[in-house]
Amino acid sequence: MTRNWTPDGINSGMTSFFARASTYINSFPSGKFFIPGSHFPQEIANRGEVVLSCKISPEIFCSSIKEYLLALQESGVDGVPLTGISSPDLPCFHVSGDGATAQRKILSDADIAEFMTLDDLRMIIGDCHRCKLGETRKNLVFGEGNPDSRLLFVGEGPGAEEDRKGVPFAGEAGRLLDRIIGAMGLQRKDVYICNVVKCRPPGNRNPEHDEISACLPFLEKQIESIKPEAIIALGAVATHALLGGRKPVSSIRGAFQDYRGTRVMPTYHPAFLKRREDEGDREVFWQVWDDVCQVLRYLELPVPERKRKK
Repeated sequence: MTRNWTPDGINSGMTSFFARASTYINSFPSGKFFIPGSHFPQEIANRGEVVLSCKISPEIFCSSIKEYLLALQESGVDGVPLTGISSPDLPCFHVSGDGATAQRKILSDADIAEFMTLDDLRMIIGDCHRCKLGETRKNLVFGEGNPDSRLLFVGEGPGAEEDRKGVPFAGEAGRLLDRIIGAMGLQRKDVYICNVVKCRPPGNRNPEHDEISACLPFLEKQIESIKPEAIIALGAVATHALLGGRKPVSSIRGAFQDYRGTRVMPTYHPAFLKRREDEGDREVFWQVWDDVCQVLRYLELPVPERKRKK
């Protein structure tokens, strides 16, 4: 019997839906594979390998499918045929060869993350309304820069200018961040820049707990895809999202922290630097400079000489 997916058929408790959906696979030249809203590299098909399922969290998967189905529903489509039932613990694996000679390889989380590109992730996020920020934003701000960068900057969320342009750190704080990156001997295109939340909180307030919780899985996947050697966490929101706890940035900046085996340097947000600059305090600039110089040394990059103005 053919069943249909509909937006009303999805809710947070639909484990059985996730189990069924995990068997919905698309045809590909050498066989079939599945990843929500995306594809694996062509060379996998050329090698005759087949990916039969992709292990991704049910929360991300179901919310992504719901976004897609709502878009279809608005265009006049009633549902998408779905067949097959599977275990909710269906593993992710490659199959090489055919028939009795087929060889199966179970994929680890690291294998799966290696396949997922930033473009894949952006497609999964879609026109996101997973939290209330989706109702007030103009543009979702995913991130930009070098997807293979050794260095990742993480801020808290988009401001008014970022919301208008759809790119991170595009306003006054962004221009200050560009100055910091330039002083490091780098360019914006050399690094990757993103935020904890991808939509602007109204009035530039700090993102709330539920908003961070909705967006954090996507930041985690961005980090898994980029695989940076070092992360610079800009401000308290980014620092707490990555590291947990509630310690003020002033108490932990200047020393590397750990995020799942990756070095993290907490430091002040450029917007905070701008406020302090307006008050005539430039000491915090030198504290940030000390922080980023530690990152340069860790990455074995040249450390430019800077002299403090008296």
